Amino acid sequence: MTAPAGTLGVLGGMGPAATAEFLRLLAARVPGTTDQEHPRIMMLSEPSIPDRSTSLLDGSDAPLPGILDGLTTLAGWGADLLAVPCNTAHVYIDRIRDQLPVPLVHIVDATLQAAMLLSPGGGWLTATSGTVASGLYQRRAAELGYRLVVPAPGMQELIQEAAFLVKAGHTEQAGRVFASAVRSLWRRERLPIVTACTELPLAYDSAGLPEGMTVSSLGALASACAHELYVTPLMRAGFAPALASV
Repeated sequence: MTAPAGTLGVLGGMGPAATAEFLRLLAARVPGTTDQEHPRIMMLSEPSIPDRSTSLLDGSDAPLPGILDGLTTLAGWGADLLAVPCNTAHVYIDRIRDQLPVPLVHIVDATLQAAMLLSPGGGWLTATSGTVASGLYQRRAAELGYRLVVPAPGMQELIQEAAFLVKAGHTEQAGRVFASAVRSLWRRERLPIVTACTELPLAYDSAGLPEGMTVSSLGALASACAHELYVTPLMRAGFAPALASV
């Protein structure tokens, strides 16, 4: 066991329930047995940032200033590593990434790497309509040679509805809606569900769907952050730790 390398800055509030779940998953993935072995986290929850999916579909850059300000604020507070538990926000983050003074753990890379390990043959892309329309995941998957299957428009509407229901605090209803969409997808092809919207892991869990048939973007981001804070520094120092929880 080693102390975490640096301070993690988390820009959350997009949405609040997903951010809370991310922090829970991160704590579960940290290889610590005492409080003191967990990472120092600076949390900035900024729910006033305009909806990312709606903005993308409208061709608006309205979320960009708030995202940039939040990330630079966290770096100014002393964060050494940044994370944003919102997939759609990464469309905007990719436009300003070279302006960030410290590294950022990219949720798309983390999620696709987890998907490739679970299901080398491909997965269903479930995300907000803005994320799907942006091609954020499709482009990176193509670069990696990974097959992502995009749901038909009717199914996409149900998936978007499930995400919004989680944001509204109706997680049980979101689970029922998402379960309907997922079962329809599985009738077409039985591939794992890549929940590329941070509300959708909550909907998936509420739906009672099989644990082994999903890749959670929240879980993937939490694992990647734990790896950057604990494993990567040791590897750079010439050690090869085996941290099963990461």
